[in-house]
Amino acid sequence: MPILDIQKPRVGIVGEILVKFMPAANNYLVELLESEGAEAVVPDLLDFLFYCFYNSNFKAKELGMSKRTAFLCNSGIKFLEFIRSTSRKEFAKSRHFSAPADIRELAEYAKPIVSLGNQTGEGWFLTGEMMELIHEGVNNIVCTQPFGCLPNHVVGKGVIKEIRRQYPLANIVAIDYDPGASEVNQLNRIKLMLSTAQKNLKK
Repeated sequence: MPILDIQKPRVGIVGEILVKFMPAANNYLVELLESEGAEAVVPDLLDFLFYCFYNSNFKAKELGMSKRTAFLCNSGIKFLEFIRSTSRKEFAKSRHFSAPADIRELAEYAKPIVSLGNQTGEGWFLTGEMMELIHEGVNNIVCTQPFGCLPNHVVGKGVIKEIRRQYPLANIVAIDYDPGASEVNQLNRIKLMLSTAQKNLKK
């Protein structure tokens, strides 16, 4: 396939799992970003499953839950990582794609900002994903939030100020995708974020 040497601002998409991955729930956000001249970056769906498995370690260590369950969950992570090991190696070799981060890396990214005990909904994983994107050079992020979701507001919108303090180039916007939310308001906020992204790219 022909490759054009065009620099575009990269924009990561994080948030509640349904709104993040279902175009009808996020008003076709990927298509919107691409039509506005940006490159959309969406983390792996499989990582959410790893997050669910990895949570058993905190529960076993801090909450007295079953260590056997933690062992089985860690075995599940190893098995699934083995399944995708080939793709991970090829992504790592590529100049155009990034290999997905290990779930343990995401946990380490999130730890300085939120406790791994934040396991409701996307919990600490959402913060970890934002940090993963920033470490990959994707400083522009749209955090999708559904129906006034409280956990998402805590570990998504609630950590933006601290992330910006640690990483001044972080350009993060939280967008509510409520049934009664104005699409015009969503579009305006995304365009404002993209305007900042374009300015940062030129610098």
